[in-house]
Amino acid sequence: MRRFSVRDLTLAAMVAALYTVMGCFANVFGWTFGPVQFRFAEALTVLPFLFPAAAPGLAAGCFLTNLLSPYGVLDWLFGTLATAIAAWLTMKMPKWYLAALPPILVNALILSPMWAWTDAGAVNAAFWTACGWNFITFLPGEALVCYVLGTALLKLMPRIGVLKPALAGTSSTQALPPAGKASSFRCASSPHKDERASLWGPRQ
Repeated sequence: MRRFSVRDLTLAAMVAALYTVMGCFANVFGWTFGPVQFRFAEALTVLPFLFPAAAPGLAAGCFLTNLLSPYGVLDWLFGTLATAIAAWLTMKMPKWYLAALPPILVNALILSPMWAWTDAGAVNAAFWTACGWNFITFLPGEALVCYVLGTALLKLMPRIGVLKPALAGTSSTQALPPAGKASSFRCASSPHKDERASLWGPRQ
């Protein structure tokens, strides 16, 4: 079993802090909680595809953000669980364009019943109706954040010069070609490093 290094722990802490700040910021506009949401921090859920060390940071950041949730303990437990499961699945995705899929589906499947239970208070017809409605209303916002912002983040990170030292300091290594050409990225600790290496490189 791979052990976390100090650099991995630092990365996880940074992701947790960033997720929390972004989640609290979205909450100012009322976009962080509920069946209709636009939680900017969910864009970070694609990071385990590149950095496995980001997964625990996402779970911690989600828990800290959910301390503000109007759904209370239910959201502390199930919201954090959904993020943790999604992060693990994202880490296992074979293709970069699938990295955003787990957070969308896992959150929808776990949180929709949670919200429905809060409304209905029992497993009855009203519960299942609310569950289906919550699933439908949640998907667009989560998909927009994860696929649009998250995918942009995947492609942008290796191109930002100021981030190169930080990226090189993790368990991942980065090799950028001359300006104007597509970059490549290799994550040594990831189970699909070949796919990550071709993420910004020529299509094979």
